[in-house]
Amino acid sequence: MTGSRQVPREEGLDNSLSLLREGYMYIPNRRHSFATDVFETRLLGQKAICMGGEGAAEIFYDNEKFIRNGAAPKRVQKTLFGEKGVQTLDGEAHTHRKKMFMSLMTPEKLEELKNITTNQWAYAAKKWEPKEEIILYEESKQIMCRTACQWAGIPLEEREVLERANQLGNLFESPISVGPGYWKVRHSRKKVEKWIEEMIVQVREGTMKCSEESALYTFSMHRDLEGKLLDIEIAAVELVNILRPIVAIAIFINFTALAVHHNPKESEKLKNSDDRYAHMFVQEIRRYYPFFPLVAARVKKEFTWKDYTFEEGTLTLLDLYGTNHDAELWDDVDTFNPERFADWKGSPFSFVPQGGGDYMMGHRCAGEFVTIEVMKVSLDYLANRLSYQIPSQDLSYSLVSMPSMPHSKVILKNVKRI
Repeated sequence: MTGSRQVPREEGLDNSLSLLREGYMYIPNRRHSFATDVFETRLLGQKAICMGGEGAAEIFYDNEKFIRNGAAPKRVQKTLFGEKGVQTLDGEAHTHRKKMFMSLMTPEKLEELKNITTNQWAYAAKKWEPKEEIILYEESKQIMCRTACQWAGIPLEEREVLERANQLGNLFESPISVGPGYWKVRHSRKKVEKWIEEMIVQVREGTMKCSEESALYTFSMHRDLEGKLLDIEIAAVELVNILRPIVAIAIFINFTALAVHHNPKESEKLKNSDDRYAHMFVQEIRRYYPFFPLVAARVKKEFTWKDYTFEEGTLTLLDLYGTNHDAELWDDVDTFNPERFADWKGSPFSFVPQGGGDYMMGHRCAGEFVTIEVMKVSLDYLANRLSYQIPSQDLSYSLVSMPSMPHSKVILKNVKRI
């Protein structure tokens, strides 16, 4: 990176181990020590630019300046995202594929999702009552797996739930693992994709009936810009890109339980409030607790920002966690305060728990609407519809582990429906 200003540069032949050691705080620590929103380092054997803050996010989501093709390491594509999925596309191909996802985000489909989520929570709560204790994270993965499959139109037998929930969970729990852990994730992805591929074939052959409004039908019959049906393997990857993020909401559900437990005054307001306060509470959970640490892109063509020159092809990482905890954007960043969203008029680049920018044309997560609605239902259960005890346990969470979650995975005792 060259230009009229010299960008701060981290020393070292390769700092990938530092990224793994520091996790969510790798970029914020250096932004603080260098007193800048952009610095250069070396990661995965190559030069990389790391940046954060509202201005950085706005530049990062400019499709004329950055592309996603070739940004995510192959091992992450083979675990977390799947190969040749929407996250790897740019230009018209990305816009066209993204519309397929956004077609599911209608008010009617989101209302259907809320009803399914409510019913799945009720089903789970009934099963929990005879038990002395439950591990919320493991149980909520199953709730989310049932919810995701029902909403997407994918048949799921009860005897399959645990296996499929764990397979989908493996994809985001250990996406950058090495050794046996990596191959465990690869095995899970192959099993899940094969399961979905078989259904796509049946839908296309007319031997499986499903609603034409469902994700299963929509993705099975989607045609690319040339009018061709997607390859079965790619269609399966994209359907998994519906299921996996919904199951991953189990992480946010754990943090929802933590937020309710650790903020009783704020939680009490949920008992007599409308949807507006629940929405604020959920947004603060998404800002305050760790979820995605960062996102990656490559420079499309050389440009200059803040007198720094970004060279074509350079790997660039945007700091999501640090931007959501940026003291220049947020007051009292380390205080859990839903009221900050009461009259919030922030931009799509200052609040980026699942990425930023435009939903339709950009790379902002299509499932953000899904996450918010599912979290509001889950919050209602944990704050208003269930009674339970939280016994002594390790509720701390690490900013090194990616993704992070409470160490105990939140144990609940004596769960009863109210």
